[in-house]
Amino acid sequence: MEVARTERPTGWPGAPLARTGLLLLSTWVLAGAEITWGATSGPGSPTGPASRPPVLLPLLPRAVESQWPEKLATARRGAALGHQPGREPLLHPGGISGRKKQGEAGGLSPAGARWGQDILATGKPGISRRSRRAQPPSALEREDTRATALSDGSKGSRHLAKGLREEVKASRAGGAAAEELRLTSTSFALTGDSAHNQAMVHWSGHNSSVILILTKLYDFNLGSVTESSLWRSTDYGTTYEKLNDKVGLKTVLSYLYVNPTNKRKIMLLSDPEMESSILISSDEGATYQKYRLTFYIQSLLFHPKQEDWVLAYSLDQKLYSSMDFGRHWQLMHERITPNRFYWSVAGLDKEADLVHMEVRTTDGYAHYLTCRIQECAETTRSGPFARSIDISSLVVQDEYIFIQVTTGGRASYYVSYRREAFAQIKLPKYSLPKDMHIISTDENQVFAAVQEWNQNDTYNLYISDTRGIYFTLAMENIKSSRGLMGNIIIELYEVAGIKGIFLANKKVDDQVKTYITYNKGRDWRLLQAPDVDLRGSPVHCLLPFCSLHLHLQTSENPYSSGRISSKATAPGLVVATGNIGPELSYTDISVFISSDGGNTWRQIFDEEYNVWFLDWGGALVAMKHTPLPVRHLWVSFNEGHSWDKYAFTSVPLFVDGALVEAGVENQIMTVFGHFSLRSEWQLVKVDYKSIFSRHCTKEDYQTWHLLNQGEPCVMGERKIFKKRKPGAQCALSRDSSGTVVSEPCVCADSDFECDYGYERHGESQCVPAFWYNPASPSKDCSLGQSYLNSTGYRRIVSNNCTDGLREKYTAKAQLCPGKAPRGLHVVTTDGRLVAEQGHNATFIILMEEGDLQRTNIQLDFGDGIAVSYANFSPIEDGIKHVYKNAGIFQVTAYAENNLGSDTAKAQRRFPTALVFNTNKPRGQPSF
Repeated sequence: MEVARTERPTGWPGAPLARTGLLLLSTWVLAGAEITWGATSGPGSPTGPASRPPVLLPLLPRAVESQWPEKLATARRGAALGHQPGREPLLHPGGISGRKKQGEAGGLSPAGARWGQDILATGKPGISRRSRRAQPPSALEREDTRATALSDGSKGSRHLAKGLREEVKASRAGGAAAEELRLTSTSFALTGDSAHNQAMVHWSGHNSSVILILTKLYDFNLGSVTESSLWRSTDYGTTYEKLNDKVGLKTVLSYLYVNPTNKRKIMLLSDPEMESSILISSDEGATYQKYRLTFYIQSLLFHPKQEDWVLAYSLDQKLYSSMDFGRHWQLMHERITPNRFYWSVAGLDKEADLVHMEVRTTDGYAHYLTCRIQECAETTRSGPFARSIDISSLVVQDEYIFIQVTTGGRASYYVSYRREAFAQIKLPKYSLPKDMHIISTDENQVFAAVQEWNQNDTYNLYISDTRGIYFTLAMENIKSSRGLMGNIIIELYEVAGIKGIFLANKKVDDQVKTYITYNKGRDWRLLQAPDVDLRGSPVHCLLPFCSLHLHLQTSENPYSSGRISSKATAPGLVVATGNIGPELSYTDISVFISSDGGNTWRQIFDEEYNVWFLDWGGALVAMKHTPLPVRHLWVSFNEGHSWDKYAFTSVPLFVDGALVEAGVENQIMTVFGHFSLRSEWQLVKVDYKSIFSRHCTKEDYQTWHLLNQGEPCVMGERKIFKKRKPGAQCALSRDSSGTVVSEPCVCADSDFECDYGYERHGESQCVPAFWYNPASPSKDCSLGQSYLNSTGYRRIVSNNCTDGLREKYTAKAQLCPGKAPRGLHVVTTDGRLVAEQGHNATFIILMEEGDLQRTNIQLDFGDGIAVSYANFSPIEDGIKHVYKNAGIFQVTAYAENNLGSDTAKAQRRFPTALVFNTNKPRGQPSF
């Protein structure tokens, strides 16, 4: 089980920065926000025989990327990644596009950990998966095919050289250059590092002027880092100092980590081919202390609250802990599954130093264990789930813990809400999932993407009740694909800043179309295309035959804006690439913007651009996405209605990326690139304070109403937001945009969705599904007690409506009827058919229907010993028994209450095998 979100783990060293036109390993940046990886990819994933920390996925020149899949696969093998595609676990951690989480397991998304992470699919914003094998080349990819070396003599090279000469010529044209708008900027070259093909950057922002950059030369033939340089700036990137002498001239560094709770604390790891050591700084990288290690670190996980607590995962799959920021380490446990260890969650776990981990056994199974970092002996470990679980299935996220158990070829999923006892997740009875990804666990609700047995490149979206047990279908056939590291990407995006708004790309009759919802998936509709195009000409596009379609992939690279973006500090503003027509196109790409949360859209560019939010979203900055060198960017103060062109450098620059978010408080952005294809790294500091004439006052703001096709109530509320008036060139403060009025609406049909076991007929009527009996209460319902009998409706989670239909649709309390036991089964905790003589065998008795509190249970072990219990309470964790003699034993379970009885039998063979043969309904374990 994975988390489906494009996120990166707390403290992970960043995200890729591409060096245009050169074969480049991923360069990673931590720029003021934690970045989370998906659990089945990225650093921290198993890479075969462990001899060195994993090499990050190479970010290839765009010309090479367009040769997917064969040549790219060859290049990846040449990069000595050692990544071998394999079967993914069914339970995946993940998340929605754009949202970042903390406290994920080392090497995880953002998806950071979710079933899917990665879906970060959407990051919240952004989940997305698209098969490049079946995808037509995009405009970007066609342009990228020209990004070859200038010296190769190809037609593409001559075109690129011509573009470079024209930009240089334009920059030297005295008259035009003197009149053009310019931004204050400085450029610094990392002299001597022109051969380095990896870079890792840290700029914490938050009014800190310190930037750290680690550049490295990765040798593909040797499969290791052979050179490194560490640079530090104390003036927001105007100048840099080389720190190789402070870390040791012979020390070769491989990774840079930043403490997420105190960004003054830095960790550097040496390359294990040279030595195993860690360098620690507590003054933002000014000075370092070096400590030798007795193990090789593969990934780190920092505690979300305690700045000195760190978990380290080693290459030999051992988990170590440190309580003094890496100066001393203690072994916690061996055979830990990669990426399946988690810190405690404040307010849910009793001890702050508790660690959740998945431990593999020598016979190929796994167990979910918890222990404290300083008390992890055999006697102090706890097993919250008694049975064995599938390998790589443990996900601990927010209020929820998820696991997966496969028996007889059928996977079952379990959830614990707020650390309560595990309960089996309930999907509609007709659902036969072969893959599940947890997209999001925000706002006390679980979003899950489920791939049915008959689906290949699509997933169905399900949403749960508050406890994460009962799931209902929200949308079928959402498009999916695989990322470069094999991670699944679900094309679902949550708009930041306004709850309940999602965008999804749905496959309809082999066409991919974009839909939007304003009530968390209850109702979906196509996007209305703009009335006019970029030139003001009318657009003839009639729903449902023609609409606006968007690419919903958020960027895994913080140096590019991604194909869709929104910000919580600029509610209602969404920028995305897409096209107008009958379906989503990968060749006809333009850029569109919505200022009202997706109700209406405007075209702002007819080519692909990176668009970032400046000044907390009050202004936009755009840069053309091209392999050609550039020296201009565009700024808009009126939400893209008009743009001003600014020069940010005097010499055209091959742009590898831009970093905006970390410097938003200081109104500084950093552009990374090269003046030629083989020059040193150029770091261009752009100060855009000069384009703001003053700070905003009360008169510079206006209000706007959030509507859903004219309806003022969205998620049970009327909301009025404020934003800067278009055209006002004043600087915002952090909290200047947001909600100014929020009042509840009277509950209407649109505020309720169909409850579990019910399906919608018509616009609002919910009726029982063919497979569901609404008169059958839960087996936890004991005679004499009461239960809440559903009316078929449940209020959408996080909906704030009041009165109206609320009372009519609220579940009603009823007395529990007595029920005879039915569907009795006997299983073992590890699910195995093999057991050892003289060792404990633990049996679990399961019952599909019946009164757990008023049903007597008897278990006959078949060797002359039997036990009896008055109800199920004492045996929830299993019944232990030791067989002293070898042989074949028939194990019989018997359940009885005053309304009936049921029996289950099995056979047990010693000394090597334990065999159960019972008849049970479809989907239950078979032994």
